[in-house]
Amino acid sequence: MNSVDAKRVLETALICAQQPVGLRDLRLLFADQLGADSVKSLLQELQQDWALKGVELVCVASGWRFQSRPQMREYLDRLHPEKPPRYTRAALETLAIIAYRQPVTRGDIEDIRGVTVNSLILKQLEDRGWVEVIGHRETVGRPALFATTRQFLDDLGLQSLNQLPMLEDPRSQAHVLQVLGQPEEGAPPADLFTALVEPLTEGQAPVTGAATTP
Repeated sequence: MNSVDAKRVLETALICAQQPVGLRDLRLLFADQLGADSVKSLLQELQQDWALKGVELVCVASGWRFQSRPQMREYLDRLHPEKPPRYTRAALETLAIIAYRQPVTRGDIEDIRGVTVNSLILKQLEDRGWVEVIGHRETVGRPALFATTRQFLDDLGLQSLNQLPMLEDPRSQAHVLQVLGQPEEGAPPADLFTALVEPLTEGQAPVTGAATTP
């Protein structure tokens, strides 16, 4: 199979996929006759093929997927005017603390936020698929340890936690302050956490089940 046909196979599989597809599964399309490096190279070529389109090919934690570019959101929203679910400030702060301090217990979260964490908040984040219990701390009561999931990274469009913006980065802080409308000095740490995860409620739309080609 030549590279043109191989790219067409990859393109079709990814456009029709309901979820991101990992490299191992993509190799199955070719009965493992193409190595991982060859498939990666074809995927990178596909990214270039779609570079000027309103849809982009990206690699997230769970694999590769097509998604709409952020610039297209205002137009796509006209087709689906309903707003995505809004999360309370407490829920977003809790999610951000888990993301940056994981694994953490409910007590750890309460110590950072300075208030009691409602059990419904943790359940809401678990139901959304963003956090999960990965174990228990070996201490009195063996409290559950919470961490983020691959779905959390997928929804942020990230491959790993290392790609989360660092709070120490001045540009990230400036973006956070702009999003929050806070003054440039004196913004509380909880606000910084909250703004960093707000893109979760405004993420790019994945492309699934379509039959469109560039």
